[in-house]
Amino acid sequence: MLAEDFLAAIAKADSADAPSMSARRFVELILRAWPFIRPMLKHIVTLLAISAASAVFMVVLWAVANDLLMNKVLVGDRLQPLQATLLGVGEEYVTAEVADEDPMTDEQRKIVRDRLLVWFGIGGLVFLGGLAALPYYGTWIRHNINQNLRVAMIERAEHLSLKYHSHARVGDAVFRVYQDSAMIVNLLEEALVGPVTILFWTALAVFLLFFLSPEVAVAVVAVGVPIVWLTVKYTPRIRRRARENRMANSDLTSRLQESFAAIKVVKANRAEARILERFDADSHRALNAAFYLRLEIVLLSAIAMTCGGAVAIAAEYVLAGWVIEDRETYLGAAVAALIGYTVWNLGAFNYARDQVEEVRGNGFWLIRLWCMVQDLFIGLERAFFLLDLKPDIVDGDDPSAFPVPLHSVACRDVHFSYELPDASTLPVLQGVDLVARAGSVTAIVGATGSGKSTLMSMILRLYDPERGAVAFNDIDIRDLRVDDIRANTAIALQKNVLFAGSVADNIGYAADGKTLADVEAAAKVACADEFILGLDKGYKTELGERGGKLSTGQRQRLSIARAVLRDTPILILDEPTASLDAETERQLLANLGEWGKDKVVFLITHRLSTIRDADQIAFLEDGRIVESGPHDELMARQNGRYRGFVEAETIGLQAAG
Repeated sequence: MLAEDFLAAIAKADSADAPSMSARRFVELILRAWPFIRPMLKHIVTLLAISAASAVFMVVLWAVANDLLMNKVLVGDRLQPLQATLLGVGEEYVTAEVADEDPMTDEQRKIVRDRLLVWFGIGGLVFLGGLAALPYYGTWIRHNINQNLRVAMIERAEHLSLKYHSHARVGDAVFRVYQDSAMIVNLLEEALVGPVTILFWTALAVFLLFFLSPEVAVAVVAVGVPIVWLTVKYTPRIRRRARENRMANSDLTSRLQESFAAIKVVKANRAEARILERFDADSHRALNAAFYLRLEIVLLSAIAMTCGGAVAIAAEYVLAGWVIEDRETYLGAAVAALIGYTVWNLGAFNYARDQVEEVRGNGFWLIRLWCMVQDLFIGLERAFFLLDLKPDIVDGDDPSAFPVPLHSVACRDVHFSYELPDASTLPVLQGVDLVARAGSVTAIVGATGSGKSTLMSMILRLYDPERGAVAFNDIDIRDLRVDDIRANTAIALQKNVLFAGSVADNIGYAADGKTLADVEAAAKVACADEFILGLDKGYKTELGERGGKLSTGQRQRLSIARAVLRDTPILILDEPTASLDAETERQLLANLGEWGKDKVVFLITHRLSTIRDADQIAFLEDGRIVESGPHDELMARQNGRYRGFVEAETIGLQAAG
C-alpha cells in the first residue's frame, strides 16, 4: 500500500459523512432483532445463569488457590480455618494470628501442596469439563437466531414484486442474507452478552482491588475517562469504514455472481481478461475497505492500550514498594478467614496485579467490542433494509375465492410502465383489451419488446396494472389471493430453469402430492417421455446444475412437462417450441390441444407453425392489441398488421435459409 494511498484514504474517511447511530437507534435495532431472538430466550437465560455462577465460583476459587500456592506452599504461612477444612488437615496447620508465629514445616507444606494438586485435578475434571460445553451451547443458540432472520429475509425477498428484483443486484441480496444477517448472531455476543460479561468481570476486579487499595482502584478507573472520550470521538470513523467495507464486499459478491452467471457469454466473446480485470478491481476495493476498517480499530486500540499500560506499570511500582514496607492492606482483614491478604505480601501483590491486568485487558476488549458493534449495527441495518421493503403485490382486505370452474381470462384497458433506475418510466402496455376463454389456445404475437411477456406477467399478478384490470370470470384478480392466482396458473418460461436433481424431481418441482405415474403422464404430453427413457436411469437420472447434461430442446420439454403436471386452469407457454424440430413441435401442440380442452392456454411465440394452430391470435404492437382472431381470418385482411408481420417473418426465414 503506497503512503499517498493511505493518506488519501484517511482524508476520505475524515471528509465522508458518518452513518448516524444514536443510542436511540441502537435500541431500535435491538428491538427489531428481538422477534428473532425471542424463540431462544430460555436458552439464553440458561446460558447466562450458568456463566454467571461459574464466574463467581472461579473468582473465589482462584483467590483461595492463589493464596494457598503463593503464601502457604511457597512462603510457609499457616492456613486460614476455611482453607484447612477444604484441605482436610488438622488445627496444627491453622494460624493463631499472633506475632512471630512459626511457619509451617516443610512436611506440612508438602502435604498442603499435594492436597492442593488433588483439588486442582478434581476442579479440572468436574468444572472445566462442564464449562467446555458452554461455547458449543452458545454457538447452537446464536446460529438458531441467525436461521430465524435468514428465513425471514428470504421469505420477504420472495414476496417482493419484480419491480424490486429487476433493479436490485442478485449479489447484493445474497450478501445481505448470508453475511449481513449473521450480525444478529454477533448482536447477542458483542452487543449484549459480551459487554455485560466484561463489565461484570471489570466491576468485580475493581471491587476486589478496592479491598486491597482504594488508591490503586481509583487510578485504574480514572484512566478510563480519557479513553472513553477518545473512543466516542473516534467512533464516526469506525462507522464510515464499516459501511464502506460492507458495500465493497456486497459489490464484490455481485460481480462474482454476474461473472459466473454469464460464463458462456464471456467465453464465447473471449472476454475473460475483461471480466478478470473488473473482478480484480472490485476485489482490491473490498480488500482495502477491510484493511482500513481494521487499521482504524488497531489505532484506537493501540492508544487505549498505551494509556492502560502506563497505569499498570505505575501500579506495579507502587505495589512493590508496599510489599517491601510490609504495609497493611485496606480491608484485607475482612476476608482474612478465607485468604491471608491482611498485609502486602507476595500473594497480595500478585493478586492485585492480576486485578489491574484484568481491568486493563477488559478495557481493551470493550473497545474492540465497541468497534465491532459499529460494524454489527451497519450490517443489521442492511439486513433489516430487506425486511423493511414492502411488497407491491399484496392480498386485499377481504379476498374472494378463486372462481371454479374458470371460464375466461380478460384484460381490460390494461396500462403498465416500467420504472427505470433514473426514476423515469418506460411505457410498455397502453390500453390492452383481450378475452381468452376456457378450451381455447390464445397466441400472443408481436415484435420483440412489444410487451408480450409483460402482459402474461399481469395474468400471474407479478405486476399490477397502472390502469385497467385483469379479470378471471369478471372478478378483478386484485380481489383474489395472490397464492390462489399462482396456484392455479402454470408457466413454462423461455429460459428453462432446471435444478441439480433427478429428472422426476425436476418435473415434479412445486407440484406436491404427484406420483411417478403423474410425472410420466405429464412427460408424455410434453413429448419428453421418449428421450427420458433413453437416459441411463430413466426418470431417476441425475441432472447436472441447471440441467447442463441436456440439450436446449430437452430442457424445454422438461419445463413444459413441469407446467403440465401442475394441471392448473391457466397455462402460459413462453416460446414453447423455439428449440424443437418440426415433428416434435407438431406432436407437442396436438398433445396440448387435447390436454387443455377445459383450460385457458396462452402461447407467446414467434414461430409461424405454432401460431397457425391457435384458436385466437392477438397481435401486440406499441403496447396495444391491434388485431385479434384466427390465423386465416387475419391473413385475409389486406394490409393487415398481422399479415405484414407474417410475411416479414417468412421473408426473413427464407433469406436465412
